Amino acid sequence: MRTPRIDIDIRKITHNIQQLKKLYGAKGIEITGVTKLIGGNPKIAAVLVDNGIQILADSRIDNIKRMIKDGVKAQYLLLRTPSLSQIEEVVAYADISLNSELKILKELSKCALIRHTIHKVILMVELGDLREGIMPIDIDNTVKEILELKGINFIGIGSNFACYGGISPDVNKMNELSSLAIRLENKFKISLTIVSGGNSSNYNWFKSSKNIGRINNLRLGESIFLGRETLCRKAIPNLYTDAFTLITEIIEAKIKPSKPYGKVYQNGNGKIKKFKDKGEMNRGILAIGRQDVAISGIIPRQDISILGASSDHIMIDNTRSNLKVGDTVEFSLKYKALLRALNSSYIAKNIIN
Repeated sequence: MRTPRIDIDIRKITHNIQQLKKLYGAKGIEITGVTKLIGGNPKIAAVLVDNGIQILADSRIDNIKRMIKDGVKAQYLLLRTPSLSQIEEVVAYADISLNSELKILKELSKCALIRHTIHKVILMVELGDLREGIMPIDIDNTVKEILELKGINFIGIGSNFACYGGISPDVNKMNELSSLAIRLENKFKISLTIVSGGNSSNYNWFKSSKNIGRINNLRLGESIFLGRETLCRKAIPNLYTDAFTLITEIIEAKIKPSKPYGKVYQNGNGKIKKFKDKGEMNRGILAIGRQDVAISGIIPRQDISILGASSDHIMIDNTRSNLKVGDTVEFSLKYKALLRALNSSYIAKNIIN
């Protein structure tokens, strides 16, 4: 079978979805399935929908288009704040979008009216991580203006954590978001159907909280696909962390010096590296490189070690395993590595089970 490839174990993903729905559903929290990691792969997205996830979220309109074209029936949420240049596509393909700019909301309104449709919006609130969101002090005036826009249905508020700033969605942050939701509902006589507390980083807060307030939605990607929370990257009990396996092939296996020789200048990554002389070693080359995957985020499952990489090759210390040309090497992947690999056209995606 072709390499490099990623084997995708649908049975394990299905198990994770079912366990997470049971876990969070016990306290009334619905899961929005984040598909950006899988590049909007329709076959995997369909598994989420088949297992009861009603809203699929992606940061790329092209991924949403792909899933719609392949017949995946769901509500689609644009995860990244819309660009002004994308307004028409957002209204055409996304049922819901996350927003933090009135200028963009007004353009969404105009476009929705032209298309004779209603576009749903969730207002993102900044609570410390410093990615997207309006400041809490501005929320009343912003909501007042949103409610005056035609073609727009203001359905909720949300916040983001553990992305740019690595800030934890702790009990204080969640209480603040809940309080904002309750105050807005009371002041403007509205009902917010979605109060989205965050993402896979909310696991520890959820487990330690008896009262989750008005939080009724989480946007989950890494927990579903890698079975982990994202504050400390610890495995969540009873979830699979190995649903994805990167498989690549040995294209050279030779005894060579451990230290490059000759005059040293910058390497292909623009760095001047220093090497220890460990004598001769059994070196292997894998047919994959930095163009395909984040090297720091792959973990070999065989007894080899990664020496370095260029754009198209990974060099390994093959001394302990003595792999031959044509043999394959398997890797587990961290989030960043999996994100790049699943969105690489050079890596085949092989669905199993």
